[in-house]
Amino acid sequence: MASMGLDVLGVDASPVAIDLARRGADRFGLADRCRFEVHDLDTGLPEPPWSADSFDLILCHLFRDPALYGQMEARLAPGGLLAIVVLAGPAGKSGGYRAEPDELTRAFGRLRLRDHGADSGRLWLVATRPRPQAPSS
Repeated sequence: MASMGLDVLGVDASPVAIDLARRGADRFGLADRCRFEVHDLDTGLPEPPWSADSFDLILCHLFRDPALYGQMEARLAPGGLLAIVVLAGPAGKSGGYRAEPDELTRAFGRLRLRDHGADSGRLWLVATRPRPQAPSS
């Protein structure tokens, strides 16, 4: 994402993962566009001023905590893109790390759904926050 001109905030509970991300950004000359911090999402999303008030892109890969869904939606900037992948469980067998088959579409129903699906034991969703309508004159 940084190589495409985006400023990146990456968080992970693992100091080893964060160290690897920092070294990768340095190796490719992208460290000035990247900030990586150890943060356990079990405690919620990072709060400003540690992170931005809103994000143009939120990518959440294989981390599931329905308590964060509202926070993710709230921190998504108008026109921003949410991409999320979680492990899927069979209907009635969700919980822990596995989501119900319609969990993401229900949770992010206020966003503009771009695509969603299930494949190989995973659910995924891509959606955008609508931009506010310009007042008509």
